[in-house]
Amino acid sequence: KGKLVNASKFGNTILRAARRLTKDVQKNEPDIVVLEFGGNDCNFNWEEVAENPYKDHQPATDFALFQKNLKNTIEYLSTNHVIPVLMTIPPIDADRYFKWISKNDPGTAEKILVWLDSVSKIYWWQERYNSAILTIARETKTRLIDIRSAFLKKPDYRLFYCKDGIHPNAQGQKLIADKIIEYISNGYSFLLKDP
Repeated sequence: KGKLVNASKFGNTILRAARRLTKDVQKNEPDIVVLEFGGNDCNFNWEEVAENPYKDHQPATDFALFQKNLKNTIEYLSTNHVIPVLMTIPPIDADRYFKWISKNDPGTAEKILVWLDSVSKIYWWQERYNSAILTIARETKTRLIDIRSAFLKKPDYRLFYCKDGIHPNAQGQKLIADKIIEYISNGYSFLLKDP
């Protein structure tokens, strides 16, 4: 029954989004803003890693900077009488994602592994950013939609992903939508149209 504005942008990080947030809030005057960051923030430039696996590579958003900006965003929204709702990030299929970033090329894969050491580190690294979301939600008493657990409750969450191992497929998108509808039903049922 409410107006929904999708301000998301493909490939967005929390730093890029922060620049637009003020403008979006002033323009749309929302009651609630759902924030889902971390997936792009924790990613690396894999082509650069493959080109120079002995260099010290940094993620798109430094971990400490990610935490700081997420807290600042929550504070900004709260100060402007907007309810912030955090969303966890869907888990990654590290094996499939590794094949994707290495372009299924054994030579590229070998170079990336020189730097990475183990494919499982991709999952661990992403999990670190997700854990920060959970911690910040708890510390700031911010509402949370736990998308990640909806995937992990499935016997094989990998079935809900596209070929790249990081973007949810149509079934995965439905899983996310169902979790959001469940959240709205439990706390904001007045926003839902009658079935």
